[in-house]
Amino acid sequence: MTDNSTPLSSRHVIDRLGIVIFALAVAGLFCPFVLFRANRIVAGEARYALDALPGWPGYFLLAAVGTGAVLALLRLDSRLRLAVSFAALAILAVGLGWAVDSVTPAGDKISRTAPALGFWLELLAFGLLAADSVVRLGLKPLSRIALLIAVSVAIATILLSGIWSDLSVLREYANRADVFWREAATHIALALGSLVAAALVGLPLGIAIHPTKRLRAVVTGLLSAVQTIPSIALFGLLIAPLAWLAATVPAAAAIGIAGIGAAPAMLALFLYSLMPVVSNTLAGLDAVPPAANVAARGMGMTDAERLLQVQLPLAFPSILAAIRIVLVQNIGLATVAALIGGGGFGVFVFQGVGQTAMDLVLLGAVPTVALAFASAVILDAAVELVSVKGRT
Repeated sequence: MTDNSTPLSSRHVIDRLGIVIFALAVAGLFCPFVLFRANRIVAGEARYALDALPGWPGYFLLAAVGTGAVLALLRLDSRLRLAVSFAALAILAVGLGWAVDSVTPAGDKISRTAPALGFWLELLAFGLLAADSVVRLGLKPLSRIALLIAVSVAIATILLSGIWSDLSVLREYANRADVFWREAATHIALALGSLVAAALVGLPLGIAIHPTKRLRAVVTGLLSAVQTIPSIALFGLLIAPLAWLAATVPAAAAIGIAGIGAAPAMLALFLYSLMPVVSNTLAGLDAVPPAANVAARGMGMTDAERLLQVQLPLAFPSILAAIRIVLVQNIGLATVAALIGGGGFGVFVFQGVGQTAMDLVLLGAVPTVALAFASAVILDAAVELVSVKGRT
């Protein structure tokens, strides 16, 4: 009697993305874990994990990362992969805090200790594993929002615990806490204010030009041309006319309009926001089934009633998708506003670039990325919820 069974091929056991994750995590083990500098401008001293975490903490960190990397190679259940990624990220977070505390002299307030290449490679590896696991799980919209809240609470807990208090970027924050929150409010006001203005103008504009093809082509062509102008160039182009307006019209100057500052930044972001709002409004109205319009007319609805009760509700998912695009776009573009005195997180980014202080750059960049990511997750879930509701 012969055995016809064949051994399980390794390609059925090993995950392709897992190979990349394994390579990144293992490479991180052979790279410096933290970088210590006596002050914010001198060259740093690289410290490997076992140097920064002598004794069992260092060996535990290496073992945990190595185990997580091996598990990432295997085709495991997505829930288990997600648990492995979160466990590895939590261990990295705690290990970073311990490493920074270990290498920072007691009572020292001048030195700077930052994550080095090894930490970033391992963070990237297990961040990829977490993202891939979430995608494979196919979580419902509300579940994705709940996961975002849970991750946010975990990060807030770490920050409030003080385990990262000696981390270089948080030392920069401690020195600029009042300025940080003022610029955070400015950044959010620029992003949200320009979005609201674009929605108030772009939605009626899209509705108005929808029936006329020639007018649609002209308006969308002009708005597309605005999109092609680089952000720094557009900010610069608005300085002269707004400065003239402020000098000529006292009322304009009285409400804060000037050649530099928040006014040109808000106007530029508004102009960039119009195209997505108008184009998605048109796309949403185009997607309304002809049968729905015919049925509404048969019920005796006026044009205004059809617009408000049939067309706009059916086009709403497309409009909400435009709001998602604009908000994420404006959160990023608002960073450039600092170049013309508009404020926002870009203040720290450009100060850091000018002073060759990477910690300052991170102080502005990390919150910007976090805001954009959270906004995308929440609005993606909202679009999906509205779309599902519209189909039922």
